[in-house]
Amino acid sequence: MDLDAVIRKVPDHPKPGILFYDVMPVFADPAALDHCVRELAGWARPMDVDVVLGAESRGFILGGALARELGTGFVTARKPGKLPGATIREEYELEYGTDVLEMHADAVRPGQRVLVHDDLLATGGTAAAKIRLVEAMGGVVAGVAFVVELTFLPGRARLAPHPVRALVAYDSEAVPAA
Repeated sequence: MDLDAVIRKVPDHPKPGILFYDVMPVFADPAALDHCVRELAGWARPMDVDVVLGAESRGFILGGALARELGTGFVTARKPGKLPGATIREEYELEYGTDVLEMHADAVRPGQRVLVHDDLLATGGTAAAKIRLVEAMGGVVAGVAFVVELTFLPGRARLAPHPVRALVAYDSEAVPAA
C-alpha cells in the first residue's frame, strides 16, 4: 500500500513555512486504514501491550482501532479541561509552539505495558509528553507507533530508548509540485 499517495500535503498550515501532512484521507480510505491498523498492530503484538494511549484528536482514530486489533484497552491524553475527575498534566513543546496534555490520574496502572500512538512524529514533543505521563503513573512504555515520521526532525532521537515504528517517512519539508 502506497500511503504516501493517500496522505494530503498542505503547504503553510498551521502557519507559513510548515508543510502539514494530513492523514485524514488515510482514515477515510478503507484499504489504507486497514493497512495502518494491520501493520502497526503486527509490530506491537509481540510487545504484550496492555493498553494503547492516543492523544487528541487524530490519535483517537487509529489508537482505538489499534486497541481493538490488539485486544487491549484504550486510554486518552486530552487538551486541558476536557476530562472529568482527577488528572495529571504535562506541558510540551511543538515544532511551532507549546501545548499541554492531561490524562486521568488512574488511566494507566503501575506495571501496565503501554503502546503510545499518534499520527505523526516531528520533533517528538507530543510523544515525549505522553511517555512522561505514562511513566509518572508507573506504566511501562512498550513502544511508540506513528503513521508518519518526519526524519529531518529529531523526534526519533528524543524518544530513545523506546522502540519507534512509523509507516511512512519524509526526509524533507519540500512542498510537492502541483
